[in-house]
Amino acid sequence: MSENGRKPIVNWLIFIVTVIVVFLLGLLASSITERKTEAIFAYTPQVKIAPGEVRNELWGKNFPREFQSYYATEDTSFKSKYNGNAMIDMLEVDPRLVVLWAGYGFSKDYNQGRGHYYAITDLRNSLRTGGPKGPNDGPMPATCWSCKSPDVPRVMKRDGIAEFYTGKWARLGAEIVNPIGCADCHDEKTMNLKVTRPALIEAFERQGKDITKATHQEMRSLVCAQCHVEYYFNKHTPKEGTPYLTFPWDKGQTVEAMEEYYDELEFKDWTHKISKAPMLKAQHPGYETYSMGIHAQRGVSCADCHMPYKSEGGVKFTDHKIQSPLNNIANSCQVCHRQETKQLIKNVYDNQDRIISNRDKLEELVVRAHVEAGKCWELGATEDQMKDILQGIRHAQWRWDYAAASHGASFHAPVEISRVIGTGINIAQETRIKLARLLIALGYEGEVPYPDISTKAKAQKYIGLPMQKLIDEKNSFKQNLLPKWIEEANKREAKYGVTKIE
Repeated sequence: MSENGRKPIVNWLIFIVTVIVVFLLGLLASSITERKTEAIFAYTPQVKIAPGEVRNELWGKNFPREFQSYYATEDTSFKSKYNGNAMIDMLEVDPRLVVLWAGYGFSKDYNQGRGHYYAITDLRNSLRTGGPKGPNDGPMPATCWSCKSPDVPRVMKRDGIAEFYTGKWARLGAEIVNPIGCADCHDEKTMNLKVTRPALIEAFERQGKDITKATHQEMRSLVCAQCHVEYYFNKHTPKEGTPYLTFPWDKGQTVEAMEEYYDELEFKDWTHKISKAPMLKAQHPGYETYSMGIHAQRGVSCADCHMPYKSEGGVKFTDHKIQSPLNNIANSCQVCHRQETKQLIKNVYDNQDRIISNRDKLEELVVRAHVEAGKCWELGATEDQMKDILQGIRHAQWRWDYAAASHGASFHAPVEISRVIGTGINIAQETRIKLARLLIALGYEGEVPYPDISTKAKAQKYIGLPMQKLIDEKNSFKQNLLPKWIEEANKREAKYGVTKIE
């Protein structure tokens, strides 16, 4: 027995346990110190980012984790039940779209987007941009570059906003070359989130709001709202005739509020080739529909789900692999929701199934309305007889397109999107009743034959698209003008900070 009455073995056990505890505490302290040092070193600037710097590679020297995760958007292997990030020819998947957009560029070519990394490449390759042989050829305005690159705010600052929007898209082909990246959303001095596109700022101002008062959490959605919104090209601006990028939010962001805004302006994106209806093309009102959903109401931002926080060593950072939350359930959904992965995915797919089923019904009704309206014109209908019918087609398709183009809307705001589709079906049905009555009045008996549009090729032939000519023009563009853009862009690299491209 020892002097304190304990057996020697007990003293030895206490000593050993004490040594182990001290050792473990030392490891913990060392680890904490190491992580703190790593975190400090991780964000110690390696280079100075100059104002207007657009090269993601240069920003990446200071923020390697964010840079590496962003360039992981090059991966297009993820596929969900409805799309994903792989390129999908949506006109092949659903040829009815060709008829819905007859007379508009989307009937030529409409592919599922592959993500930010490919924004410039996909725009160049699209048949919608035509096959320009010179700097002023092609159907699309320069405004179409607005969301594709950090070169956009650089050129806007240099030339002026209205000047940027002036002319055809090919005019800026050698200027807009860097893929969407750091300078689109961040201030180069503070790295704070920053709105770099004037259309969003102007939309807030017209509503009496100051976007500079937005919180950091709000900014984690507003930087997305620069582009993932409904917009149109307003030609009635201080520089008359310039297609000035504008968000139609003055009356609100609901489908009815924006419709009222457009109707009062008597604005149309195009005149439908078959029905002659003055049509609206919804772009991608993702921010609007997100704002109407339960996640937005609970303060969840776009970035929380599409760019969740991630930890590496002692560094916590935002994962810039912008992608569907379904490809990152653990870091996106399960931070808040405790259900199993399979159950969470099933919940999303169940909503999508129900909503898309009704959306497809609305789609079919609108296609039939276009075809029936075309028959009325053939039979000699007057503009007065067709006025209300064409307005009904416009409003029904606007609701269909609002639901279809709002990527993720069946998840973001399933209740609102179901309502929108439901009102669209009602309008389409009422319009077809008017068409049936008019057809009878014009002496037509029976049902108007539904065209064979079972494939994209058949649908494009039905609406009279000269597809081979369009393809030849695009090939000519790739062989002639595109190499000149690349050559000019590479020469400008040192002066303008433009990434060298191949």
